[in-house]
Amino acid sequence: MTFSKSSSIAALVLAAGLAAACVGPPPPGVNFVRVRPPRVQMEIRTSAPGPGHVWLPGYYTWDGGRYVWVPGRWDISPSPGRHWVPGRWRSHRGQWYWVVGRWR
Repeated sequence: MTFSKSSSIAALVLAAGLAAACVGPPPPGVNFVRVRPPRVQMEIRTSAPGPGHVWLPGYYTWDGGRYVWVPGRWDISPSPGRHWVPGRWRSHRGQWYWVVGRWR
């Protein structure tokens, strides 16, 4: 079975839509920001400092008045086979909130 480029793109759009539809309301106690976060900065990732290191990408955080860039860094996985799920900004009713990154 072969897939065309357009059918692959359509599948990705469908998957993204389904994933967005599965996102419920934010958890209680979430702090909202009315300003849309900037685009993530491009970072130069250096070579891993050693075996077992995982790259944790940079992200924007809100300091109460503006977004501040937190650079990416290398970290060691807490146990073999775990991977990092990066944090991300989500929108809810025209406002934004931060979903913290975690090891999975």
